[in-house]
Amino acid sequence: MKLIIERAVLLSSLGHVQSVVERRNTIPILSNVQLEASSTALSLTATDLDLAIVEKAPAKVEQVGATTVPAHTFHDIVRKLPEGAEVELTYHGAEGRLTLRAGRSEFSLACLPKEDFPVMAAGDLGFHFNLSAAELRRLVDKTRFAISMEETRYYLNGIHLHATKSGPQAVLRAVATDGHRLARVEMPLPAGAAGMPGVIVPRKTVNELRKLIDGVGDGVKVSLSDTKIRFAFMDAILTSKLIDGTFPDYERVIPSGNDKMLEVGCKDFAAAVDRVATISTEKSRAVKFALDKDRLTVSASSPENGSALEEIPVAYAAQALEIGFNSRYLLDIAERIEGETASFAMNDAASPTVVRDGADEGALYVLMPMRV
Repeated sequence: MKLIIERAVLLSSLGHVQSVVERRNTIPILSNVQLEASSTALSLTATDLDLAIVEKAPAKVEQVGATTVPAHTFHDIVRKLPEGAEVELTYHGAEGRLTLRAGRSEFSLACLPKEDFPVMAAGDLGFHFNLSAAELRRLVDKTRFAISMEETRYYLNGIHLHATKSGPQAVLRAVATDGHRLARVEMPLPAGAAGMPGVIVPRKTVNELRKLIDGVGDGVKVSLSDTKIRFAFMDAILTSKLIDGTFPDYERVIPSGNDKMLEVGCKDFAAAVDRVATISTEKSRAVKFALDKDRLTVSASSPENGSALEEIPVAYAAQALEIGFNSRYLLDIAERIEGETASFAMNDAASPTVVRDGADEGALYVLMPMRV
């Protein structure tokens, strides 16, 4: 194998694939990235056996071939090369080494045979539909912050993607929850998604997918079965196993009778919560809301740090209410609000609160209160 590739192109593709590779591996080949040169491109593949990314990068190929090299070492070398450098890669099978040349630099990397590299078979993916990159970004960005980090409740360690109905309209819905907060976002059901199984896309897959769609302007082709999902872009394919579990009936925790309505200017509200929360303890991060007619007082106190309060003008006409929240959770939701205003529907100090985005009817958040 012999080829020349621009450093920026190689670094971009390597950046996407090497982050799949775990830092510690008991199976040596899983620490490597597979390089495969065809007539006009270099394909880079990485896998952890649950997730695989293949990305193609244009290259001047003199000799086709394939091998595998240590992913993180290879990425670090390319990252440290000067900008604008042309990278020459040469692999001689007999020596089992890849030579990398750029300017005056030369590196020789130990390789493992391509034959040992595991291939992740996608199997029969029976459902196919297209999403624009913007739609996929919205589904991911507005839900992934609520994915649970608790490994024992593994069925909450991802985004639940499913087809359902919202009133008379068929929708594709993404839901994530960690038991303290819930994020639910929906969009009109794309053609081909009707009848698809409800699936749970793992947290690591969601994070890798988000990196891939960052600079994508085109559509993304989504294919899935009840065990695997694949996202195909113009020059990359991400294939992942799905979480084998049942997502809980989240509809039960979304209250419908909350009648105390609060409307806030999102930017000022988030800034006030952030300032007051400086005083709250690192562990609880608790802030208290005291609501009266068109006035919200946000306060926090801790034995070590003292106390803080700030008044915010709001639209509120219901009876007075005191309720506590985790400030970090409030700010996470506020960051996802696109509109200038957010509306809170509350019932009492012990019941879940529903938060809606003034500019996005398809997004809904539920937040459990805290005792303060």
